[in-house]
Amino acid sequence: MGTAAKPNSGGSGTARVTAVEVTEDMIIARLADGRTIGVPLSWSWRLSDATPDQRVRYQIIGEGTGIHWPDIDEDLSVRGMLEGVPAKRPGT
Repeated sequence: MGTAAKPNSGGSGTARVTAVEVTEDMIIARLADGRTIGVPLSWSWRLSDATPDQRVRYQIIGEGTGIHWPDIDEDLSVRGMLEGVPAKRPGT
């Protein structure tokens, strides 16, 4: 029986983001391999604090391995989203 991901790969492998949507409670990334992944908006305190206009202005960086929001200087990696690594607010 085959598996969808190689063992110990963390599921991230060569995952590349092609599009992003930030809703009122989720950060949703569409990947080149057809998957859609989402994490709670609370995982990024900068995006949580951002305006809707700031949330829609993003850049795909690192050949699709990450996402950058220039207005708020926030970066998220596909790997971090897949492995479940939320950003901590400074001082917490």
